[in-house]
Amino acid sequence: MYALTGRQSLELSFAIILLCWADCSPSLQEDLAPLEVKFHSLDFRNVLHWKHPQKAVKNLTYFVQSKIYGDKEWTNSEDCQGIRLLECDLSQATSDPREWYYARVRSFSSEGFSSWVLSHRFYPQWETSFSPPQIKVTMTGRIISVQIKPPRTPLRGQNGSRIRVTKLQKLTFRIYLMHNDVEEEVYETDSCSKELVIEGLRPKTTYCLQAVSVTPRSGRKSLRSPSTCISTH
Repeated sequence: MYALTGRQSLELSFAIILLCWADCSPSLQEDLAPLEVKFHSLDFRNVLHWKHPQKAVKNLTYFVQSKIYGDKEWTNSEDCQGIRLLECDLSQATSDPREWYYARVRSFSSEGFSSWVLSHRFYPQWETSFSPPQIKVTMTGRIISVQIKPPRTPLRGQNGSRIRVTKLQKLTFRIYLMHNDVEEEVYETDSCSKELVIEGLRPKTTYCLQAVSVTPRSGRKSLRSPSTCISTH
């Protein structure tokens, strides 16, 4: 068997240490990579969020790109190039709720660019949550009329007004009628109904109403709206 000299043994050990350092130590790109890149979506306002990397570096900025699932090319988010924020609104780039999307983020400092960090595959129609509808209550004798306004998306139509979420997603609206903080009745309307009429109420009684948006297919519910109270005559 061939025996290594002391010098050869030392050189071999040094070479192994160098290889291990190159293969096993975290690279600069990984140290500076953003953490926990994920979408948060409310009323189809699709915002990408992330956290600072593990390595603390001054003057760190971030660059964001997105694409439709299946596309080869990435698109720069114009408003999110060289930003210091930890979020980027991608509502316009992800405006079709029936498409799947990816986004990615990398950081930049005086030490260079980090590696890109990819988001999960994002499907707005399944992943967005909804706000409760706005309600306006009027009283006529012992009849309550409830005007229901669905939440709106950040997207705008041809007339410049913000598009209602019901243009992109079927919803139902649940109205809770309460007296003395006790739930008395629950009413449900579809997204086409803009008004709910409640009759047969007791005279000289104060009622409070709250509203909830419900996604019929999944059964997901929004938070309840603030209470709106009104008294019968």
